Amino acid sequence: MPKGKYVVIEGSDGTGKSTQVRLLRQYLQKNGIDSIEFHEPEDATLPITSKIRNIIKDKNLERKPETNLLLFTISRHEIWHKRAKPALESGVWVVASRNYFSTLVYQGFGEGLDRDLIMLITKSFTSEDYLSPDGSVILTLENESERLKRITHRDGKSPSDTFESRDQKFQKKLFDGYVELAKQMNIPAIDSNISPENLNKKIVKELSAQIGKF
Repeated sequence: MPKGKYVVIEGSDGTGKSTQVRLLRQYLQKNGIDSIEFHEPEDATLPITSKIRNIIKDKNLERKPETNLLLFTISRHEIWHKRAKPALESGVWVVASRNYFSTLVYQGFGEGLDRDLIMLITKSFTSEDYLSPDGSVILTLENESERLKRITHRDGKSPSDTFESRDQKFQKKLFDGYVELAKQMNIPAIDSNISPENLNKKIVKELSAQIGKF
């Protein structure tokens, strides 16, 4: 049985990743492709990852960037080995909102951690398949007021978690980080300030160029 494909939709909070994961899975289903999804750093089927996510998102728990790296890595390890890898081996596609690209941007560009350290820790607890998705795109949104409006609409309140609530200077670091990462790793960057349906079409086009028509 051929392995499934591992696809990553990456980007800052408020760029529409969750919506695009849902739309992509609907597209796959229409084309007869089975898939699962997860949203790092959490998978609802793995309670430990939900607890880790709660710690990560609690801005009242002060911690160093190294601690964030380790928390994300623990969750990543659980999700990859218990959920994603078995699915891929059984021929099911895995559609993920975020992967270690987030840590390269948030902990690397945002919090100043050394990229080599991030890669060393990530490589030690995942696998080559995780590090090299079959297809990936980065969603960007330079309009900060639009990004905040989306988060508020989604959550029903102003941004309040560890990273969403940080100042505009930090958010600019993240935006610039994603743009730079896209260049460094040759990942298509797509402006998400368009309708979800048109964004889905662009994502399918970019992924098809990487994976082949599906």
